[in-house]
Amino acid sequence: MKQQSKIKKMGAKEKILQKIHDLITTKFKSSEEAFYFYDEDKDGNLSRDEIKMLLKAAEISGLLRGVVASELIKGYDKSGDEAINLEEFKVAIAELERDL
Repeated sequence: MKQQSKIKKMGAKEKILQKIHDLITTKFKSSEEAFYFYDEDKDGNLSRDEIKMLLKAAEISGLLRGVVASELIKGYDKSGDEAINLEEFKVAIAELERDL
C-alpha cells in the first residue's frame, strides 16, 4: 500500500524512472545483464531503437518511448555517438537508483 501511494505522488518523469528501475531489478541480476539483453546487434551500444525496446518492456507508453529514448541519449551519451555504451548505461542506472 505504501508503494502505491508513493507512486501516485510521483510526476511523469519519476514514474518512468521507477518503471525502468523495476524492470531492471526484477528481470535481471544486474544492469550489465539488462544492457547485454537489449543490445540486440551486440555492438556494445544501445541504439535509440534498442532503448525503445527496453522502454516498451518497462511498460512506457508508445507515445513517450521515442521522446524518453532521445532524452536518455541526450543526457548520458558522453561519447557523442548517439547511443549509450555500457559505462554510460551504468551511470544512468546508478543515478536512477540514487534518485528513487
